[in-house]
Amino acid sequence: MTTPLLEVTEVGKTYGSVIALREVSTVVNAGEVTCVLGDNGAGKSTLIKILAGLHQHDEGEFRIEGEPVRLGSPREALDRGIATVYQDLAVVPLMSVWRNFFLGSEPTKGFGPLRMLDRKQGREVTRKALAEMGIDLRDVEQPVGTLSGGERQCVAIARAVHFGAKVLILDEPTAALGVKQAGVVLKYVAQARDRGLGVVLITHNPHHAYPVGNRFLLLKRGRSLGCFEKADISLAELTRQMAGGAELEALEHELRGAVS
Repeated sequence: MTTPLLEVTEVGKTYGSVIALREVSTVVNAGEVTCVLGDNGAGKSTLIKILAGLHQHDEGEFRIEGEPVRLGSPREALDRGIATVYQDLAVVPLMSVWRNFFLGSEPTKGFGPLRMLDRKQGREVTRKALAEMGIDLRDVEQPVGTLSGGERQCVAIARAVHFGAKVLILDEPTAALGVKQAGVVLKYVAQARDRGLGVVLITHNPHHAYPVGNRFLLLKRGRSLGCFEKADISLAELTRQMAGGAELEALEHELRGAVS
């Protein structure tokens, strides 16, 4: 059996008297998408922060490729091959696409104090990396702020893939996008998966998660409602669980009574 890229077992996190996460378990395998679903306040952000090295868990175990870890920083997570793309994307809108692609890791030429930015190499590598992901931009010199939300998400995904990420964590990548742009982003999520990355897709939309997901972790108020393989749960059941299941049915019955 292949060792998972990431695995959390009975993980918990508290902030003072507030229980943000309790007894949450799931795995992330190479070439698969693990979807984490839940409404606001479900614990999705807390789980991301633990996986990305921003916070440490208080309970349970977090393993990377079988090794128990307590990540001390996002840099440490990145060094272990875990790249996180947040909703704000951490881009500089007025900078060009290729400068954002290399942000913090710019290619240079020359030696010692005479080293300077290698713009030609930067443009060529960015263009090639985007093309390999199937992203065709008119001009990598254009400011990244001129791209659509979907295109910016795709650039961020391609950047993580290019710099050697083994695990790609995507925080609500389709939340602020229209139907067509969301579909484009999901296509690149599937491409990252097919290139052998383990993907963690955070979302509150089961209709976005189900087409690309292999596994679905459902969170509610910091607790797990279950972690299901795709073969074990339908889209209808996933949606029902997300909507509250029995709670929603009780509300529907109450509303019908009020109308009649």
